[in-house]
This record gives sequence, structure tokens and C-alpha cells, in this order.
Amino acid sequence: MLSLCGDDALRELSSPGKSGSFFYLTNDDRYMIKTMKKSEVKMLLKMLHAYYNHVRAFENTLVAKFFGLHCVKLAGANQKKVRFVIMGNLFCSDHTIHRRFDLKGSSLGRTTDKPQAEIDEYTTLKDLDLNFIFRLQKQWFEEFRRQVDKDCEFLEQEKIMDYSLLVGVHFRGAIDIDGDKPATPRVSRWDRNHFLSDPNRWWCKIKLGANMLSRAELTVRKNDSDVIGEPTGEYCDVILYFGIIDILQDYDIGKKIEHAYKSFQHDSTSISAVDPRQYSRRFKDFIYKAFQEDRVDI
Repeated sequence: MLSLCGDDALRELSSPGKSGSFFYLTNDDRYMIKTMKKSEVKMLLKMLHAYYNHVRAFENTLVAKFFGLHCVKLAGANQKKVRFVIMGNLFCSDHTIHRRFDLKGSSLGRTTDKPQAEIDEYTTLKDLDLNFIFRLQKQWFEEFRRQVDKDCEFLEQEKIMDYSLLVGVHFRGAIDIDGDKPATPRVSRWDRNHFLSDPNRWWCKIKLGANMLSRAELTVRKNDSDVIGEPTGEYCDVILYFGIIDILQDYDIGKKIEHAYKSFQHDSTSISAVDPRQYSRRFKDFIYKAFQEDRVDI
């Protein structure tokens, strides 16, 4: 409650989301508030029991964490209702998030419209902007795959689609001191022994999707048709934060019409609006190419 109701508790993010929702962060960065459409509220209430059971059954679930759903009726002649949800902030961390990616597994329109020179740590990049393969240690990669499978199974059962894996990347030693250009990764060998030798500092804070040590291998996309680029053998030392967001869109009549319309103009497999089963399969196929097991021996 102190996070939400203290002095100077909320700050608005710079721009509303594509859906028209507005986002606010609590002053301590722990929680995010998102305004919601009536259809999203109905979807959350409809799936609430199954959602509760899922997050109780899987403590490492990557699906967005909801902490409260509220509606406020504004004073005035029209008495407009404002619906909002309180969620956990994926990027609540002492580490600066240098790059953030919103990954769906589709390709149509999945690139930022910003020029390269204007991309900064607040820019949300998309599938075709991704120029890394994230390599996780064996035990974490296996847990990652298990949990993504379980989460996608849950979302498919609830007939949810159009969700994303939101990924935040902290490059170790990557901060631009002058602050006049985007931070760039430091390419180097990864000194794992530095982390393993100090478990009290690192391992006690690591969980799936938060504070995860990884290597990010730089990739180069040689063809426009390549969703994931070719690995270059150059690595960045990174700390990752990630989770599955936007889990309140079902495959309703609007999405079915969108799918039919765009299928006339584009490859139907490249568009975001597809049925939940196909969406889940395509999402996992892409994510398991973007995240792979690190086969370098410790």
C-alpha cells in the first residue's frame, strides 16, 4: 500500500501503449498500473480461477503477475469509469535495462519505426530488431523450456493469443558515460567464476526471469526472411529479465476478421492474429531459437 499510496507514489510512462492503455509506475518501481478496456476486464475475470490455480501451481511461472483489479467512477456529469490493474514490474532492478524486446514470434510489422540513432534504453524493440541469441546455463535453460511449455499450455487452454515475451537486457560494462548516444554491448569472454565464487551476492537473488546471468551471442540477419540471424561467435555479458505479458486478448471475432483480412495481403503465418493453438506453437518455436542452452563448459 505504501508503494501505491505514498507521497509522489506514481509516475506516468512517457507514452500510452498501442492498445490506448496508460501505464504508471510506483515510485519504488515494484508495481505497474495499467488502464484497461472493458473487454480486458471481462477476460481477466473469466480466467481468474484458472489463472489463480496456475500461478499457485507454478511458482516460477513467467505470466504477468496481477495483484489487484479496480474500477473508479470519476466525478462529473458523465461519471466515466476508469478500470485499471496492478501488476508486478518485470524490470524492478538495481541494474539499468539497456535494451528491451517485445517478442511474439511473428514477423509482419515486427520492427521498431525509430531510426538506429534514436534507439535508446526506453525503446521497445521487436522480433525483427533482435540481434542476439541468449544462451542460458543448462539447468536454467531446461527450467525455462519447462515453464514456457506450461505457461503456453495454460494460455492456449484459455484461448489467449497475441501475448509477448518481454525481455530486458542489462549489458555488463555497457553504460555510455557521456550519455549522448545509446549504450552498446561490451563484447568479451564471460568470466563465470567471478559469479560462481560469490553465491551470496548473485545466486541467492536469481530466479527464472529475474537477475539471470547469461551470454548474448551477437547475430547478423543475412536475409529479410530470417527471423533469427546467423550467430557470429561474439558474446556479450548480460543479465536478463523477462516475462510473458499482454495475456488478456482472446481470439474473438475482431481478431478472426483481422486474420482473414491480413491473410489476403500477407503470408498468414507471418501475422500476429492467429488462433491460440497456432499462436502458442509459433511463439515457442521462435522463443526456443532466441533462447538456447549455453554449451560452453563451466
